[in-house]
Amino acid sequence: MGSSLHYKRAILKISGELLGGESGGLSSEILKKVADEICEAHALGAEIGIIVGGGNIIRGQQAEAIGIDRVTGDYMGMLATVINALALQNVIEQKGVQTRVLTAFEIRAVAEPYVRRRALRHLEKGRVVIFAGGTGNPYFSTDTAAALRANEINAEILLKGTKVDGVYTGDPEKDPTAQFIPELTFDRMLREKLAIMDSTAAAMLRDSKIPVVVFNLWQRGNIIKILKGERVGTLIRNEV
Repeated sequence: MGSSLHYKRAILKISGELLGGESGGLSSEILKKVADEICEAHALGAEIGIIVGGGNIIRGQQAEAIGIDRVTGDYMGMLATVINALALQNVIEQKGVQTRVLTAFEIRAVAEPYVRRRALRHLEKGRVVIFAGGTGNPYFSTDTAAALRANEINAEILLKGTKVDGVYTGDPEKDPTAQFIPELTFDRMLREKLAIMDSTAAAMLRDSKIPVVVFNLWQRGNIIKILKGERVGTLIRNEV
């Protein structure tokens, strides 16, 4: 099992906005679609860690806009990621796949505190691991948390799910002339300030030589295709 996979251990980054769909909050339909994709990849032998955002519930910047200080707002956003993680865990486990939620700060009543060795053991035992709470610190995005966890669990690739097919020269939903970029380097992404992930995450992934694929999460089968080494979405790596 797993012999057909080009990448066996991966981190999947899913934003809160994707889990909420058009209406925000949580979408049961989207949760089920995401869970189906994850369970199918797991059945092939993939070891999957998931980073979830919390933007469908609240973001630090939104809290600031209503008069809440940045640090408190960021902690509120981290708590929102725990809500999303628990929802995704429940849906995945309904499909028969063992799942563990590990949080960057302790909420022992609902999840395990993150310990690197524990996360690795869960993956080795065939459990899907959902990392919640970001890095546990304000001022750091869930992109940075994804890069950090990818390094810590020795992931071979980071998958960044989006609602478009990959990276474009502009916003394809607003700019009909935007061109698709099939491959680029971290240096180019940082130099041209392409809005893919924050610079801290990009620099960390560049230095550790972990490639990133930005892809359409809603295209059925994309996760498995990427893990099998097929070209899907935009590949970001050190050299092209």
